[in-house]
Amino acid sequence: MQTPVTGASGLATLFAVTLAAVLVGLASAILSLWAVRRRLLDRTVDGAVRRLLSDPYPENLWDLAVGMQRVPPTVLLELELRAHKGALLERPLGSVTRRSQWEDIAFNPAQLVRPPLPPDAPVDTSVVLGPEAGRPLRLETPLLVGAMGYGVGVSRAVALALARGAHQVGTAYNAGSGPILPELLDGRGPLILQFTGGAWTRDPAVLARADMVEIRLGHGARGALGRRFDATRLPPEVRRLLGGGADAPPVLEAPLPESLDPQAFRQLVDRLRRWTDGAPVAVKLAATHDLERELLAVVDAGVDVVVLDGSEGGTHGTPPVLADDFGIPTLHALVRAAALLEATGLRPWLSLVIGGGLRTPGEALKALALGADAVYLGTAVLMAATHGQLSKAIPFEPITQLVWATGRRARRFDPERGARTVANFLQACTLEMAEAARALGKDSLRAVDRSDLVARTPEAARMLGLPPSWRPPGSGTP
Repeated sequence: MQTPVTGASGLATLFAVTLAAVLVGLASAILSLWAVRRRLLDRTVDGAVRRLLSDPYPENLWDLAVGMQRVPPTVLLELELRAHKGALLERPLGSVTRRSQWEDIAFNPAQLVRPPLPPDAPVDTSVVLGPEAGRPLRLETPLLVGAMGYGVGVSRAVALALARGAHQVGTAYNAGSGPILPELLDGRGPLILQFTGGAWTRDPAVLARADMVEIRLGHGARGALGRRFDATRLPPEVRRLLGGGADAPPVLEAPLPESLDPQAFRQLVDRLRRWTDGAPVAVKLAATHDLERELLAVVDAGVDVVVLDGSEGGTHGTPPVLADDFGIPTLHALVRAAALLEATGLRPWLSLVIGGGLRTPGEALKALALGADAVYLGTAVLMAATHGQLSKAIPFEPITQLVWATGRRARRFDPERGARTVANFLQACTLEMAEAARALGKDSLRAVDRSDLVARTPEAARMLGLPPSWRPPGSGTP
């Protein structure tokens, strides 16, 4: 005779047996349903494949794929946006094309012909911009945070994160063409202020606080075009700082009036130097095919630093035609500018800063080897600032809604966390460049030069004048 199930333990056993039976039944039902659904899915897929392989093109779904090959997704999207409103289209972050083939250049590792440095050998990563200026700009790394202006581009929180992150690693933040936040003038780190066609960037008392002043004549993603801001789309604080109103919206004038007359331009450079007590005065140029003539014109004005922005440069917003179809590539502009400075004997006292689409430590170090003293990083640093915070925007909003001043998620951005990730990114890139210098047998980033490079393609060998990797040294021209 079986003993009846009684007491707490008996009830527990009964519950466990019942639960197991229910789970087994549920699993059986799911498997049965899956078997039915799988047969339906198989039939559906089989039918779709048969249609795909038999329908004539005008009725075939693959015609969509053919269309996408003729009109890529970005072009198709912008086509649709133009058709939707008939208004001037502006794209954030600049060009979608990359013409600078940094990957066609390689470093030549030190090995037997010359030895590499030991793993713990110190490497000097510092740089001095405007060495002949009254008070040169000394930085711990040649990586600068590119111009991203408060209000007309990034939010207050993002601007502070970019500046504080740069200052934590001993480099400079360029405050861009927007109004200057008082917090940026606290003297905690190097600050580059732009002098532009906007009245709000011309206050002598503010410019006097700069560690370098950058006269902005051009921009890689906009050429030398000015800008009229829609005041109704700007945050209230930004509208107040920029001035103007509905009848007189704030305008970033272009061309810069002083740049149209050589004497007036020289006087402007001298005036800025006095206001800043000898800080370097730089001029920012969009990379054009008239590059040599324009470089000589700004050098004649007595500037200390030339900043070249290639066509891959980013921005808050610009018509795609300007971003994709104007200017010359960053790499081409760098090679031409460096050659001119060498040929004219200007290299020892005039600093060259390059920007526009640079993303990695390798690209930055190649730019230094080809003649740049420092590089601006823009989009890469902006993305580093959002590390760990992307979930505050995506998947329902793009990253721009988290970082732009007008973004719907701008209030969610944490500036302290952003500053930390910016500093981490810049520090990691600098350490990687130092490690690369050791692999080249160099104890300073400034010592890395063209002799450390080879070309991987015939095009790069011809364009850059580098030895081709498929021929031994000294075997003739590329």
